[in-house]
Amino acid sequence: MTATDASRGFSELLDAVEHRGESFRILRRGRTVALVIPPRTFGRDDLAALLARHRPDEDWGRDLAQLRNLVREP
Repeated sequence: MTATDASRGFSELLDAVEHRGESFRILRRGRTVALVIPPRTFGRDDLAALLARHRPDEDWGRDLAQLRNLVREP
C-alpha cells in the first residue's frame, strides 16, 4: 500500500489490523518505509520459555530464579 493510500484510508487500515489481524507494508517511492502489524502479546508462557532459554549468570542468578518461581505459580 502506498503511503498516500495509507494516509487517505488510515482509519480503515487500523480497523483491518485491529479487527481482522491484517498486516500492511507501507511504500514510499516503491520502498518499504513502515510495517503496520497487530501487536504481539507476550504472556506468561512466553516469559517462561524466554527464561528457560537463557542461563543465569552470577549476578542475575538469584533474580532469574525468583522470576521463574513467579511464572510457575498459578
